[in-house]
Amino acid sequence: MWKDILKITGLPVIAASLCCFSSVVIVFFGLGSVSFAASLANTLYGTYKWVFRGVGLLLLGVSLVLYFRQKGICTVDEARRKRTMIFNTILLSAIIAILGYFFFLYVVVEYLGILLGIWG
Repeated sequence: MWKDILKITGLPVIAASLCCFSSVVIVFFGLGSVSFAASLANTLYGTYKWVFRGVGLLLLGVSLVLYFRQKGICTVDEARRKRTMIFNTILLSAIIAILGYFFFLYVVVEYLGILLGIWG
């Protein structure tokens, strides 16, 4: 079950964190200067953070639909029969996605940015 939840939430968490993670990647691979990456991070996080979060939420929804279809829940009757499992999976996925987003963005990306000199 935990492996499935991590598969469901992995891509949405990374997509939602791309606003700041992209600047770390730019500096890490030498594709731009630290000042350019810092400016990009300020613009993307300051102006477009809700777009990235929305894309992450949309990807979480798509991941959940694909997961339930893979498990054979394709009809409303089947969904009614397994509504407890569906509700628990959605709730657990949402909690893990939110915690994963905060951990990835505010711990991993933050420390990588400090290490690379993007953030003070």
